[in-house]
Amino acid sequence: MTFPARYRPSAAQGAREAIAPGLRPVAAASGKRLASLIYDLVREQLLEGAYQAGERLHIEMLKAEYGVSKQPIMDALRRLASDGLIEIIPQVGCRVPVYEPEDIADFFAIFGGTEGAVAGVAAQRRTAEQMSSLTMINANIMRLTADPSSSARAHRYRVLNRQFHGVVHDMAHSPVVAGISRRMWDMSDLIINTSGAPQPLAFAVPARYEDHERIIAALQRADPEGARAEMETHILGTAAVIHPPAGGPGL
Repeated sequence: MTFPARYRPSAAQGAREAIAPGLRPVAAASGKRLASLIYDLVREQLLEGAYQAGERLHIEMLKAEYGVSKQPIMDALRRLASDGLIEIIPQVGCRVPVYEPEDIADFFAIFGGTEGAVAGVAAQRRTAEQMSSLTMINANIMRLTADPSSSARAHRYRVLNRQFHGVVHDMAHSPVVAGISRRMWDMSDLIINTSGAPQPLAFAVPARYEDHERIIAALQRADPEGARAEMETHILGTAAVIHPPAGGPGL
């Protein structure tokens, strides 16, 4: 089968191709259902930007790639649709959602308010060990600027950024909010990597690092309002990374 030309390699795809031929043994060994493994693999591809807004996900291609029947593919796609990461259009198929700039701005406004509230709570509950973890992760983020590969920078930033904000959630000690936030972070990564210029965060690392430094400083001084404001500003600024103002550089 000839796959669409738009289906291009990524860091996640390499791992996926390595595991796909042995997907059934992996499922048996891990105790996970095939549909769950396929969900994890396709979700990672979506968040990495292997597909673009409006691009179709071809069921026959996925069947051939993973060597499975249609049922686990459909189960995985339905779960991805319930997360808002794809759309299932009756009589048409599955595609990556297309969001208008206004929708993106609204999403990050709500997301910023949520993450800001979490940071405000975290400022009152953080530990010295957690603060050290944040500082170390952000130092690793800054080191990404030395990597000449934009795709590697984008991938590693996404991974490290999720780690950074995961520590902030650990500080807040709120599993319920962390669960809600995980879906919002997935949506954020999807929008970032499908709705604008390719790999926009590859070129925004220094500015994002500085944002994180200001968040760390507010958390360190146990300043709930400062932490809330810095986190909200950081999240809201993501929209400008995706769609830089006319005539101006991205963050």
